[in-house]
Amino acid sequence: MKMNLLAWGAAALLGSSMALAQAPVAPPPADTEGLSKGEAKAIREFKMLDFNGDGKLSRTEVKLFPRLSNAFDEADTDRDGFVSYEEVRAFAAKYRAERDRAKQQAPAAPAPAASAP
Repeated sequence: MKMNLLAWGAAALLGSSMALAQAPVAPPPADTEGLSKGEAKAIREFKMLDFNGDGKLSRTEVKLFPRLSNAFDEADTDRDGFVSYEEVRAFAAKYRAERDRAKQQAPAAPAPAASAP
């Protein structure tokens, strides 16, 4: 029994030291002054999703947002099982670029015919 308790204590100590050894995650900026409306909105939404306030999003935290939930693995570029604010920004920029490229490649709608007076 004493050995089992010692093993659990060692495992807990090892687990906590591993958590401390991970690189700190940069949270989204607190000050939104000077940012575009879209960037300020992204920061607010990121903070809203970050339920535990650790500066990163887990799969559980994004479960209610299908676009990010479905793209979680693609957005998690460092493969740590979390999506940081910087990873969200990079993913959003990539998504916007792909959307804009698709718009440019789409055929232009024909102009409406002018009616005779």
